[in-house]
Amino acid sequence: MSSGRIRVLEPGDLGEGERERWRALRAASTAARNPFMEPEFTDAVGRVRPRTRVAVVYEGREPVGFLPHERGRLGQGHALAYGVSDAQGAVLGPGLGLNADELLRACSLSSFAFDNLEAEQELFVPHTAAEYASYVIDVEKGYETYESVLRAQSPKFLKTTLAKERRLGRQVGDLRFVFDERDPAALRTLMAWKSAQYRRTGRRDRFAQDWITRLVDLLASETRGPDCSGTLSVLYAGGQPIAAHFGLRSTTVLACWFPAYDPEFAKYSPGLVLHLRMAEAAAAEGIGLLDLGRGAAEYKDSLKTGELPVHEGAWTRPGAGAALYWLSREPSRRAHHFVRGRPRLAATAARALKGIGRLRRS
Repeated sequence: MSSGRIRVLEPGDLGEGERERWRALRAASTAARNPFMEPEFTDAVGRVRPRTRVAVVYEGREPVGFLPHERGRLGQGHALAYGVSDAQGAVLGPGLGLNADELLRACSLSSFAFDNLEAEQELFVPHTAAEYASYVIDVEKGYETYESVLRAQSPKFLKTTLAKERRLGRQVGDLRFVFDERDPAALRTLMAWKSAQYRRTGRRDRFAQDWITRLVDLLASETRGPDCSGTLSVLYAGGQPIAAHFGLRSTTVLACWFPAYDPEFAKYSPGLVLHLRMAEAAAAEGIGLLDLGRGAAEYKDSLKTGELPVHEGAWTRPGAGAALYWLSREPSRRAHHFVRGRPRLAATAARALKGIGRLRRS
């Protein structure tokens, strides 16, 4: 950019004026106000991931763009909280004469990987290797309207789930739903359920990674901005928690992140009941969209009203860092994409993962 310059800062070095500008640019964007894209999320990640940086683009003294990212060895870079965050990319003012090469060279990066890039990210979409669906629930017109949509598109699902909810209340105890639970013990319970679920299904346990546990703790206890607030929702039956979810919310979007339930009550489908109550509470709070995230799942197919595209890929420039990126990421990504495009093979892979999970527990 001939009219501006780019500085790379640690999140804590951003001034309040720069943060307000970031929020204003995000508010003016046509993209949904996903809380993963707010400065508060970057601040939290920066406290648990020391390599977190923010590239700030200036025109004169005015900040006009931001790219939160992490920088690894040989300049390998990736989107903020890569592999965990559900919305990624830059926050840029309109009409900037900026390209990805210029921005990322200023960050001293040899590659920049992303796996949940927003569709509106024109700077990086040309470097996409695969596109995925992020499933969403639209409650903009209220929860009753959402229920009517479910009644039309999935009548058996809705009838069955509501019947299970009533049976749960009769057989286990009075139901109570808390949209924004502040009890740390409930969060610990959710993490334990989720870790067990990861192991049971043969998947990598995210909460076995210390930085993810610390990040969720931090977001739950300290992140309370109007457009990025850690939100723990809990469904109780007979006074005990049986399903819970931790995610982030803005004024218009609830980003669904870590849902889990007590498998002892699986016959009541408490996770589905939980999501219906989350949708109801979100609509009452004026939130219009629940983003269930990328990745196919039967419960998402039942609950969704639509889909948003997200992208996976990487910008690279010639050199050792780019070669290292390709060797470390690309073969596994291509294998995953190959399996995902073949339903019978995907089902076989899922059964194999569950078998691995059983072996781990034995």
